[in-house]
Amino acid sequence: MLLREIAHSRTGDKGRIVTVSVIAYREEYYDVLAARITAGAVQEHFRGLIDGPVLRYELPNLWALNFVLTRPETQGVTRSLALDAHGKCLGSALLAMEI
Repeated sequence: MLLREIAHSRTGDKGRIVTVSVIAYREEYYDVLAARITAGAVQEHFRGLIDGPVLRYELPNLWALNFVLTRPETQGVTRSLALDAHGKCLGSALLAMEI
């Protein structure tokens, strides 16, 4: 199943730093998120797009996980020539993860 079937995403970015929150649609889905969407899994999913370790913060009262990603210096929102370098693109891409 794809992550988007049990969760949605909110994102934010500031320069090279991107935050991606994954929020379960239902409380019972949170345990699945916590078990399967690890920092390592997210880092592997974005291999080649991010630079440095992925930090994961758990927000069980919100049924959410928050990930902090760092892009390469040349790929910040204000420095990239990519069509859409904003965090919302990475949020959508994460929801395509097979879990």
